[in-house]
This record gives sequence, structure tokens and C-alpha cells, in this order.
Amino acid sequence: MKSNLSKSDAPKITPKRIIVSMIGIALVCIGVAFNNNTMFGNDPIGMFYDGIRNTLNFSQAQLGYVSNFINIGLIALLWFFGRKYVNIGTFLYLIPYGLLVSFGSQLYVSLFDNSILFHRVLGGMAGISMYYVGISLFVASNIGVDPFNGAMLTIRDKTKWSIQRSKITMDFGLMAIGFLLGGKFGIITIITALTTGPAIQYLSQLFGEKLLAEKPSFKKENRINAIKL
Repeated sequence: MKSNLSKSDAPKITPKRIIVSMIGIALVCIGVAFNNNTMFGNDPIGMFYDGIRNTLNFSQAQLGYVSNFINIGLIALLWFFGRKYVNIGTFLYLIPYGLLVSFGSQLYVSLFDNSILFHRVLGGMAGISMYYVGISLFVASNIGVDPFNGAMLTIRDKTKWSIQRSKITMDFGLMAIGFLLGGKFGIITIITALTTGPAIQYLSQLFGEKLLAEKPSFKKENRINAIKL
């Protein structure tokens, strides 16, 4: 199965696509920070970030810095083993990521009181919603892949596995490592594992049509392949 990044399929990168992708990245970062601060768990990648943060004895507010270093290291590995997946989308995802996650952590603390369960639930609902909308906007912009999906596609290329098998294997690996290193596992982990795919498939198609005026043929071939990342 092909990804949505083949040169013959990829749409022209326009300022509008870049803006949509940056809004998406911002929402993903803030959503990850909110989820982490609720103490209700993280998505698989968030668990990995949090486990590394915990192992290095960084504070919750420093999750953004840790995630940036991890992403830089991952891009360095991709440069040697999966260079074709390093593109403008990869760097757009990296540049603001750490700062925006740190901003999201500070924003959460200013909005919610973790001693109140209802506040944590609201924070988690907001975090999951921003995470879904953010990923969907980034996928809809169709300008490339983030470092972790680049790594997943490289695994697919090296092993000849399907995208689905590669994605599931990597997610379970990230969750296992994150959990062993002290990353937060909880209800948000379960919710995101069960609902991320369907939610992003629907939302990215919607955003592609409404915001970027994409043709149905592009949506059916490329968007669905992107969701399976």
C-alpha cells in the first residue's frame, strides 16, 4: 500500500496548506500537553515522550523540551535510514513542537485545577478534541509526515509489512517503552487507541473538502491512505 506522499499524487504546497498544517500542529501540541497534565494517560507517542521525561527527571512543564530532542534524534535517524520521508512537513512539525507543548502545559495549569476531578475531566476532553482536530488538519494539509510516522513508514519499507501492521507494532512498542519508563497509562490511552483512526478519517476528509476544496478522487485515494498511518 502506498502512502499519500508519492510525487505523482502530492498536491502543490501552498501558503494555505502550510497555514492549515501549522494550526493543526499547534492543536496537537496543546492537546498532548493537556492530556499529559490530566494524569489520565497519554496517546502512544505521548506515553513515550512522558516516559523519557520521567526517566530524565524533567518536570511536567518540560515535556516540550524533551519531545523536541526526541524528534530531532528521530529525524537524524530518518536522514540515514528513511531520507525520502524527511520533507517540509517533517520540519514544520518539529520547529514549533517543543515550545507549543510547553505553552500547552502552562495553559492547562492556568485553566484547570487538578485537585478538582471535574477540571481534569474537562481538560482531558479538551485535550483529546484538540489532538484529533490537530492531527486531522495536518493530514488534510497533505504536505508530509511527522517524524514518528516517517519512522513507521521506514519500518514498513525495511520489513515489507503492511502499514497497519507497522503502525500497530510501533504503537505497542512506544506504549511498552513509555510505560516501563514511567509514562502515564490511563483512560486517555485507551480512548485514543480505540478512536483515533475513525475520528481522524472523518475529520481529515471533512477539512480537506471544506477548507482545502479537495476533489473526491484525491480524498478517496490519498486521504484514506494517510489515515492508515
